[in-house]
Amino acid sequence: MRVGVLTGGGDCPGLNAVIRAVVRKGVQEYGHDFVGYRDGWRGPLEGTSVPLDIPAVRGILPRGGTVLGSSRTNPLKVEDGIRRIRKNLARQQIDALVAIGGEDTLGVAARLSDEHGVPCVGVPKTIDNDLSATDYTFGFDTAVGIATEAIDRLHTTAESHMRVLVVEVMGRHAGWIALHSGLAGGANVILIPEQRFDVEQVCAWVTSRFRASYAPIVVVAEGAMPKDGDMVLKDESLDAFGHVRLSGVGEWLAKQIEKRTGKEARTTVLGHVQRGGTPSAFDRWLATRFGLHAIDAVHERDFGTMVALRGTDIVRVPLARATARLKTVDPRLYAEVGVFFG
Repeated sequence: MRVGVLTGGGDCPGLNAVIRAVVRKGVQEYGHDFVGYRDGWRGPLEGTSVPLDIPAVRGILPRGGTVLGSSRTNPLKVEDGIRRIRKNLARQQIDALVAIGGEDTLGVAARLSDEHGVPCVGVPKTIDNDLSATDYTFGFDTAVGIATEAIDRLHTTAESHMRVLVVEVMGRHAGWIALHSGLAGGANVILIPEQRFDVEQVCAWVTSRFRASYAPIVVVAEGAMPKDGDMVLKDESLDAFGHVRLSGVGEWLAKQIEKRTGKEARTTVLGHVQRGGTPSAFDRWLATRFGLHAIDAVHERDFGTMVALRGTDIVRVPLARATARLKTVDPRLYAEVGVFFG
């Protein structure tokens, strides 16, 4: 078989580990040929690709980002996009496509597979950990580790100056990074998109912390919203999948805290640093296993599926079901950590 591989959406630690595993097992055990499509769905849309073989994937396991490049190209919004993809796949004699991505990238793969007969296998990637069909996505563990280390470091400067430090982390619709890193880093307040927050309550927690002679750390996901307000946007522009650019809730909240409590408040926005750099050991392990099982699914022609982690097992689930809904933080789980607020 001749197999195409692409990585779409935001870059993520572990992408190269998937590519390496797919190619290594696909060549060594099955004798397949591989083509790497450049820049997500833009690659098959425009027919831009690079050859993938074992020498091409040597040494990429610990590297962050993706050697294939990525983009947020949405072929479903491009005129004649589906026909162009099918034409380019046929021209390059591609028998199957491995799509590595999150909700948007895999949503396109599901449509192509179910409605247009393009043979696709999906691999779940997102630092937000918000795909419901898998226990974990690779990239999440690395992002949590980076955010936790940042919180650890910020504790000392917060204590030195007795000021509030607000840490804004990624999380558009799901607060998994905020919840895990905030709990691991000893934050005094954690705010997530799933639960609208009361600014007065946040200020009360901050004040309580100062009464104990400690400086508070507030961790807020970029998609968190106040009870009496809306999502804070970087600007009004939309990407190809209709998403607005988020950023600013941390700065907004810091100003509110300073205004209402009289305490100095500063903001640290971790932003893309959460995506960058070498993947953690867990993410290398998970991404590699996903790649090995994805090429098994291709070889067995089990198309329209996505590999997923269930417990310690790698299973296959229908792509359409995998992208049907987001995995958000259970209110009961969020309530558990409330004992540490304030």
